[in-house]
Amino acid sequence: MSFGDMPLANGLLREEELERPEPRFPLELVFCESCALLQITESVDPELLFGDYPYFSSTSTTMVERAGELAARLVRERGLAGGDLALEIASNDGYLLQHYARAGVPVLGIDPARNVVEAAKARGVDTICAFFGESLAGRLASEGRRASVLHANNVLAHVPDVNGVVAGIARVLAEDGVAVVETPYVRDLVERTEFDTVYHEHLFYYSLTALERLFARNGLRIVDVERIDIHGGSLRVFAVRAGSQERARPPVRALLDEEQALGVACARYFEDFAARVAALREELRELLRDLKAQGHRLAAYGAAAKGATLLNSFGIGRDELDFVADRSEHKQGLYMPGVRLPIVAPERLLETMPDEVLLLAWNFADEILEQQAEYRRRGGRFILPLPRPQIV
Repeated sequence: MSFGDMPLANGLLREEELERPEPRFPLELVFCESCALLQITESVDPELLFGDYPYFSSTSTTMVERAGELAARLVRERGLAGGDLALEIASNDGYLLQHYARAGVPVLGIDPARNVVEAAKARGVDTICAFFGESLAGRLASEGRRASVLHANNVLAHVPDVNGVVAGIARVLAEDGVAVVETPYVRDLVERTEFDTVYHEHLFYYSLTALERLFARNGLRIVDVERIDIHGGSLRVFAVRAGSQERARPPVRALLDEEQALGVACARYFEDFAARVAALREELRELLRDLKAQGHRLAAYGAAAKGATLLNSFGIGRDELDFVADRSEHKQGLYMPGVRLPIVAPERLLETMPDEVLLLAWNFADEILEQQAEYRRRGGRFILPLPRPQIV
């Protein structure tokens, strides 16, 4: 499936950049039956993608609360204390590791984005500004900094050298340590037509089958798996070093068997995906045209990367929408890539009362709808674009 040449989804623009052309790169989705990975064909320089990153995890109350619950669970189940180390790859602004620190467990974050690293340090979370890989993992291990628990949330999709990262995880993990990896689940992407999860930062889209093959190649073994509803549907896998005596729990085999029955490791599983995306495009565009024809004023909510994919690939911009509201102060005052829509504070919804708001950050729909209860009480409505457009 080809999206054509697309701007970088997190390449938010300053006002002085609006007159200059943006860099664009091919965005094509392909499948490899050898490694069972759905993936894109173009790898953009990571420094360009992550050097100055506009996404701060702590902006989402849901993300922070769930991180706290997971950290408390692992502290309890693994008996973590002051002699252990909780390490996170792509640790962002310390949204997760702060909970371990409060529980008395030493922490170390690793993230390549300078601005979010500074935010993490200000929160008291020790963080290295670097890309994680085998070299850094080896240095940490040689210093005796081995992780009793290592988190890698929504990062395996982002790294070109994914084998190097997973090998690095195995290297820095303590003998009795556990790696907890979360990544969007390819079945949810396909079955719910979550095409907007596809952008240049997301190189890979995983099934458990693909993860098992990847981990086995690089010295790790999956011992448990959970399906979670974050980001439109994700997998949370628990992995240990290949030589560990920890036994795999029944859900691992059950989900692998389920995937085999569905054929997720075969190209035919993905055959009708592009056609369903095309049908969704026409349905959403027709809904917006009808609302505009009735004289309705429209806006959007959530200056998320997935929103940039949806707007640009569906050809939705200034003709349909007045602005994009977003809670993050780091994004307000900037413009969406490609479509050049201004990003404003959520208060603008109450000030201008657009009739409908297209919810681009649909993966946090419950949280956003609750935050915008007053807008809805006054008659405002939200449009949920996936898996089929609906007005709520």
